[in-house]
Amino acid sequence: MSYIIQGDTGDWEVVIGLEVHAQISSASKLFSGSSTEFGAEPNTQVSLVDAAMPGMLPVLNAFCVEQAVKTGLGLKAQINLHSVFARKNYFYADLPQSYQISQFELPIVGKGVVVLDMPDGTTRDIGIERLHMEQDAGKSMHDQDPRRSFIDLNRSGVALMEIVSDPDLRSPEEAGIYVRKLRSILRYLETCDGNMEQGSMRADVNVSVRKVGTDDLNTRCEIKNVNSVRFIMQSIEIESQRQVELWESGGEVVQETRLFDPAKGETRSMRSKEFAHDYRYFPDPDLLPLNLTQDYVDDIAATLPELPDEKKERYMSDFGLSAYDAGVLVVDRETGTYYEAVVGKGRDAKLAANWVITNLFGALNAKSLSIEESPVSADQLGQLLDLMADDTINGRIAKDVFEDMIETSKDPAVIVEEKGLKQVTDTGAIEAAIDDVIANSPDQVAQFRGGNEKIAGWFVGQVMKATQGKANPGMVNKLLKEKLSD
Repeated sequence: MSYIIQGDTGDWEVVIGLEVHAQISSASKLFSGSSTEFGAEPNTQVSLVDAAMPGMLPVLNAFCVEQAVKTGLGLKAQINLHSVFARKNYFYADLPQSYQISQFELPIVGKGVVVLDMPDGTTRDIGIERLHMEQDAGKSMHDQDPRRSFIDLNRSGVALMEIVSDPDLRSPEEAGIYVRKLRSILRYLETCDGNMEQGSMRADVNVSVRKVGTDDLNTRCEIKNVNSVRFIMQSIEIESQRQVELWESGGEVVQETRLFDPAKGETRSMRSKEFAHDYRYFPDPDLLPLNLTQDYVDDIAATLPELPDEKKERYMSDFGLSAYDAGVLVVDRETGTYYEAVVGKGRDAKLAANWVITNLFGALNAKSLSIEESPVSADQLGQLLDLMADDTINGRIAKDVFEDMIETSKDPAVIVEEKGLKQVTDTGAIEAAIDDVIANSPDQVAQFRGGNEKIAGWFVGQVMKATQGKANPGMVNKLLKEKLSD
């Protein structure tokens, strides 16, 4: 998916790499027993370790290690049996230790891959450079007082996975697809909830530009802490355009960290970009190297769920779905579960996919509901498909019944009975309606018999109108052709 910026001196392409910070789904922090529950009052979930009190030693959370290994396996990545925690030294008001415990030279997860499902039906492999564990910093609050900033340490020590991509992304759209796919994988694995609005998943966006046809990597800028897919895409567009204008005006891009301001539609300089040596990394003396066994990794691998890519392939092979439909249905684990419950009793898989993707998703979007909040259960939607399959109702009536189901959560058979919506399959009743339409439409009959067969659709519409949409469309078409041809 190419994204070309046309400049005065030629065409430019954007080169993008993402560092996604995903909060590990864990009840307690990486090195302490403090709660990680979202929304608590400031500074109510802070242990002596989190507050960096003298003499307090970190104790590694074994569950967080398991979650990181599980994520690495889900990314088809190399699990490093030997990894080391390091101190990343820098001063900031919300970092009480004046260093962050992270991993540097020896991370827990090495190279992996994320497969993107592109809009044209093709796929793109995006390399994962590494995944490492680290503790989060606290939060500075600048809106509590006109003259002072306050610090909330509830997030201090929360376990993060930093997932670093290779610079393989080439457009804002690809970056958006990548983040959505990564979030989908994390949610399937249940290692991160992916709630970007709550800060449990955010991205640092690395952007550079280069002339089309060259392979050189120019100086990049990092846009820090972008917290939505939409803002990630917007920041890439704005920053890449800024860099092109800078290069073309004879200037040079300076390696730096920038902030994205969505209200002003701009990125602005935050600080010069630090290099690794600026942080004076060294192994944390309070934490032993982390040594895992292959058996430990294999045991975790045995617990992995069916992931989106595998589920998509199964839907295509077992249910005959298109790549697009299968891709839509596997984005969320809950959607796949719902769909399979609808299909479960041998129902038409393609018809079920169409109803879920088109009718159900449309109704849920209109009400801003998730599929878990759906007023129509998978069993009820399956019942609706059964009523169509046995000719109790036709497709047009089914849509009306479905709208009632969304509003009332009633079973479809109850709605059909209450409103008298059963399909008319009695040949005599349909013939009577057809005879009446033909008798009152001599001009249209003459047109049909004169060779205008397209007007048959008009007759079908009139018969369906006369039967309040309840006539069996197949029978109407068959009987109409017989009578009009007499």
